[in-house]
Amino acid sequence: MIVLGIESSCDETASAIVKDGRQICSNIISSQIDIHKKYGGVVPEVASRKHIEMISFVVEEALKEAKIDISDVDLVAATRGPGLIGSLLVGLSYAKALAFANDIDFVGVNHMEGHIAANYLDSDLKPPFLSLVVSGGHTYLIHVKDYTSYDVIGRTRDDAAGEAYDKIARTLGLGYPGGPKIDKLAKLGHANIELPRVMLKEDHYDFSFSGLKTAVLNYINSQQMKGEEIVAEDLARSFQDAVLDVLVGKTMRLARELDIKTIAVSGGVSANDGLRNRFADLERKEGIKTYFPSKILSTDNAAMIAAAGFNQYKSQGPSDFSIKAIANLGL
Repeated sequence: MIVLGIESSCDETASAIVKDGRQICSNIISSQIDIHKKYGGVVPEVASRKHIEMISFVVEEALKEAKIDISDVDLVAATRGPGLIGSLLVGLSYAKALAFANDIDFVGVNHMEGHIAANYLDSDLKPPFLSLVVSGGHTYLIHVKDYTSYDVIGRTRDDAAGEAYDKIARTLGLGYPGGPKIDKLAKLGHANIELPRVMLKEDHYDFSFSGLKTAVLNYINSQQMKGEEIVAEDLARSFQDAVLDVLVGKTMRLARELDIKTIAVSGGVSANDGLRNRFADLERKEGIKTYFPSKILSTDNAAMIAAAGFNQYKSQGPSDFSIKAIANLGL
């Protein structure tokens, strides 16, 4: 089955062609990072307008790179949420029109299911496994029982991990996006600043990073008031260690509780080298098999939406053309 995927939930306009939910034939991504950098984050109205400009181009490029015509496509899959509502509407409306005009089945896909499916694209991963999804707006711990059967065990209660990274980076004047910049600085610093590990020892698996963010901001303000130096590298390392201790600690505790030996990590923060190294160490020490998508598949892309769409179609059939975009769509 040839699936054409479309992703436009935030600031990437993307389209991809994926065969049978596993084989990437093309994966085109038009990023808006340079546009939003000067604002320190994504401006929804600007993002929507840019999606309108680029959507036809990325779809045409995906078909061209895959060396196929729209008549060869069996299914069109597009993100319907969660995300910025204006951005979602561009991709979802385009996908519906494309499918309807060419008499092709269509599915609306949950963006978070797309992140889970990213690991299917460059590995032999199969359910069941434990999935840690860490992105700009969401942090989830999910028991993936089958390709479309999930048990959400933990989720963020406030700021997601990626959101905290961006806010701390902005405060330090590092710019947007903050995650890669914090990760790079952390490699040069020392974890010599005491910061909280929020909810690490709680008996549930939810996450909260707003308290950590506040602790970092208080530290910065305190140093400035005392006229003392802020070593950005040390602060980045201390902050990142606090985030990773919670993410990895809770994931491993749940894996032991459920007796699961396979963990798949995905979402934008899964591109973080510190996080990847932590799980690599655990894989060596504890025999836990860990999966990470390639870095291009960690961030938002349409190949993962096509993969998730394939699995959804096999399980549930096509979506109705009346489905709507939902900004806060749950998993």
